[in-house]
Amino acid sequence: MGVTRPRRAAVLAIDAGNSKTDVALIAADGSVLGTGRSGGFQPPHRGVEAAVDVLGQAVAAAAGAAGLPAPGPGSPYAARVSACLANADLPVEEQQLTQAIGARGWGAATEVRNDTFAILRAGVDEPCGVAVVCGAGVNCVGMTPDGRTARFPAIGRISGDWGGGGALAEEALWFAARAEDGRGEPTELARALPAHFGLGSMYELIEALHLGRIPGGRRHELTPVLFAVAAAGDPVAGGLVHRQADEIVAMATVALRRLELLDREVPVVLGGGVLAARHPQLNDRIAGGLAERAPLARMHVITAPPVLGAALLGLDALGSAPEAYAKLRAHFGAPPTAPSGAPSEPNSGEPAPGGGRSGTVAVAETY
Repeated sequence: MGVTRPRRAAVLAIDAGNSKTDVALIAADGSVLGTGRSGGFQPPHRGVEAAVDVLGQAVAAAAGAAGLPAPGPGSPYAARVSACLANADLPVEEQQLTQAIGARGWGAATEVRNDTFAILRAGVDEPCGVAVVCGAGVNCVGMTPDGRTARFPAIGRISGDWGGGGALAEEALWFAARAEDGRGEPTELARALPAHFGLGSMYELIEALHLGRIPGGRRHELTPVLFAVAAAGDPVAGGLVHRQADEIVAMATVALRRLELLDREVPVVLGGGVLAARHPQLNDRIAGGLAERAPLARMHVITAPPVLGAALLGLDALGSAPEAYAKLRAHFGAPPTAPSGAPSEPNSGEPAPGGGRSGTVAVAETY
């Protein structure tokens, strides 16, 4: 006789970034019933309903893998939808997306958060701490077990943001262009950036980008070049890396202060492709800045998939048993983080043994 699958999961977890969406259906005991993946979640470009349709593709794949029938009135896929979404940067956007996703009938209840909360929750044993994500952009959130949160709008320069892979690439181009034509100080970036595309000068690279011979979407490829030039000792490139580190320290410290967590040991979780690459010049400076401004913070780089964090938030809301958390983390290869008082992970630029305290499942976001 075959195994009868449950007709409803406890949690439908959704983690949706700009480039991809991951979905997992979680049973009440923490078992993963099915997973699915689809494209990026971009409501500013596609519109809300079309963007939610993309989520629906991953949801349908997960439901199919779990053997769950299509949802109907009174019979959703899960008791709770826990969705952590890119481009849900403001509370009003979270409310709008909660309504749009709730209307699909996937869960009896729906909660939408910014995707940075998934990074944070995946990297902590309890919903307490601060996370900074530096991938294509940069963002920071904090939370406490009593439900208080700290966050930033994170919608670009108009909200005071600086950094992320996209911004670093743009800054590198700016300094390199000025170095070549004499308006700025010399930097190896003026040679290295065009060389990456097989070109001999910044003028050629500017022309190729402006005329579309090199698609604008390839600019993110210049961020690793910037870090390589910085590591070789170039002062201009190094200054940009240091500025990014100082910005990350500032965001984390402000979030800790808002939540009144500066006087206790709490995790500061670092995520996103730029930070997961563990560039020593960046991560070591962050560690030093936190040691000075938030000496009790325990910094570590997360490598667990963010959909785990979305699922854990769903279990939090349902008041699940500790065994469910352990089983869920084990599925994703992400053991619990170190107990309070454990030292921060080493900042040698190499991954800590076993992938650090937050697991071994790599997650890489495009710069």
